[in-house]
Amino acid sequence: MTKLVIGGAQMGPIQKADSREAVVARMIALLEEAASKGVEMLVYPELALTTFFPRWYMEDQAEVDEWFEREMPNGATQPLFDRARDLGIAITFGYAELTPEGRHFNTSIVTDRKGEIVGKYRKVHLPGHVEYDEERTHQHLEKRYFEPGDLGFNVWRNEGVIMGMAICNDRRWPETYRVMGLQGVELVTLGYNTPSVNGQSGEEGLEKRLFHSKLSMQAGAYQNATFVVGVAKAGVEDGHPLMGGSIIVDPNGFILAEAKTEDDELIFAECDFSQCAFGKSTIFDFARHRRIEHYGRITSQTGVIEPA
Repeated sequence: MTKLVIGGAQMGPIQKADSREAVVARMIALLEEAASKGVEMLVYPELALTTFFPRWYMEDQAEVDEWFEREMPNGATQPLFDRARDLGIAITFGYAELTPEGRHFNTSIVTDRKGEIVGKYRKVHLPGHVEYDEERTHQHLEKRYFEPGDLGFNVWRNEGVIMGMAICNDRRWPETYRVMGLQGVELVTLGYNTPSVNGQSGEEGLEKRLFHSKLSMQAGAYQNATFVVGVAKAGVEDGHPLMGGSIIVDPNGFILAEAKTEDDELIFAECDFSQCAFGKSTIFDFARHRRIEHYGRITSQTGVIEPA
């Protein structure tokens, strides 16, 4: 079984005025640091190239589209791909994708160590709302600017490991991990941009938000016997705080590495993927223990239906 040194490239705030080129330079600096630590795969956050623009209410579609990438790699990101190839490091990062057909997705890609894209994922569980909400302390307009992902939760054999991707709010849904778990996933990478305070419940501040974030990823890792790497974009973006808390979790749900700041920060750990085998062959041996005849409600129903 494969061993890889996996890194998490947490990024500090990206302001609205920051250029793609300036952000990519920061990403390359983290890549260089990762190379010096022996990292073989590096995970960047959700929407790694821009500020978290869904906090802004926009009516002009041309203004919205300025935050989206029409191809990947492109002129701004090609230096990142080139340097990752030169250093022999696989990367994964998130960005806003505008397709040739005019569709908008919250997307992530993963490359091999030769700099070639081997997988793409589009965020399925979009949080937030569509129209301006006066009752929120801050807006969260992902449902306005993105379509739900249409690619599903796929996995890929990459660098000797079965890898899958998720983005931000996906980490809170057990179905995310289980669909990939049923494909033998050994590494789930996900980036997030999570406000430090719940816009609809001021009592849910940073401590509780970090607890729920870790709880979700640790549970997903344990219940599917997979490594999970969750990486934040953090800090105060144009007055709006995002939490950090980037972690690397092993297949037993234990945290191997954790970010300490809300700035650009590298975390890393050697991941021995043979550790996935025990859980997959014992308590979470799906073939022996799953009882799908009782699970139909999960895919036949969305909202809650209470008993009469």
